[in-house]
Amino acid sequence: MAEKTIEPIKDRDIVIIGLQSWDEPIGSNCKDLAVQFKKYNRVLYVNFPLNRQALFQKNPNDYLKKRLDVLRGRQPELVQEEDNFYVLNPRVVMEPSNWIKISFLFNCLNWINNYRFAKRILKAIKEINFSNFILFNDQDIYRGFYLPELLRPNRFIYYIRDYLLGVDFFKIHGNRLEPQLIKKADLVVCNSTFLQNYALKFSAKSYYVGQGCDLSVFDPSRETVSPSILDSIAKPRIGYIGALASHRLDRDLLFYIAENNPCWSIVLVGPEDQGFKDSPLHQLKNVFFTGNQPMSELPNFIGSFDVCINPQLLNDITIGNYPRKVDEYLAMGKPVVAVKTLTMEFFAKYVHLASNNAEFVEKIKLALGENQFENSQTRIQFASEHTWENSYLEISKAFQIEEERISLRSGH
Repeated sequence: MAEKTIEPIKDRDIVIIGLQSWDEPIGSNCKDLAVQFKKYNRVLYVNFPLNRQALFQKNPNDYLKKRLDVLRGRQPELVQEEDNFYVLNPRVVMEPSNWIKISFLFNCLNWINNYRFAKRILKAIKEINFSNFILFNDQDIYRGFYLPELLRPNRFIYYIRDYLLGVDFFKIHGNRLEPQLIKKADLVVCNSTFLQNYALKFSAKSYYVGQGCDLSVFDPSRETVSPSILDSIAKPRIGYIGALASHRLDRDLLFYIAENNPCWSIVLVGPEDQGFKDSPLHQLKNVFFTGNQPMSELPNFIGSFDVCINPQLLNDITIGNYPRKVDEYLAMGKPVVAVKTLTMEFFAKYVHLASNNAEFVEKIKLALGENQFENSQTRIQFASEHTWENSYLEISKAFQIEEERISLRSGH
């Protein structure tokens, strides 16, 4: 029997909420999936509301200034960016609530916040004449908890792409709220098998849908030019691209690599948190911090590396993480060394995996001695399968399965 053709979700109205705003400079799964949704549907992308604490910042950045202008009526709340794509900067302020330890009191204030948030979304939905819409929640546990009841969407899809319950902010109330959100959803989609197994504890409607990589940016057929900032940095260059976050990256591992291999240049490309700024890594002469770089420049940095690395910590936050940067490295044909995790075992044929510091160094040495051209073609081919189009089709496939089940239960 021929396999059933997967039809993308199309000709629907989609409301997207999440943890990343559309105009944030960093990339995110939510934004990349929104691009796929808007190819086939009308989409309302809802930026998260400001918290009251943001109103008292002494030196707001340009992003915050824009949001404050919306609150004060100086800029429109709803903007149509394309024929079928709208962005909402909700004219509402959320009250801080996570400090409340008593569940009942937290629930009351969180419901008020959700109600205010929902009012602005409903106003926008009415203005653009959305109907029978799908609510897609990119793991906004608190601000999105009551929206299925308040917005009353035709279908509710919950997207899990991180184990957020390992983050301190979500430990107080997230442990009881996220399982309830998963149970509410008509469909739960996850970007790693670890996260799917977590979701399956609460809902049989949980599916693994893979992870995408923007191959229009990380295109190996385009010639790369080594950034001038690297001109004075000797080879071999061992590079990392991404946010330098202390709760996700192993600073001790990076220090071990650099200290024990002074002839290697360790190049770290991305914004640093305070933990990295205070790190003794800054005292090593063969460790180089480039700061944040434009997305369009990242392929040039990757192209200049001899080996790319993912030195992630193993903790509750990262254990189920699908590191999209690994796909970006592989899409550029580069050899990669990464810390071994359950998710990374999926990459085992194409990535060198290490279980400890000494093994990580040995894997880098092995990667430096590879036949680069022959292996790079294999890596590129593997990464080319991990597109956002394919991930969107997997979401559509899971949606189709659950729609058929709903239809069978209703007797249609």
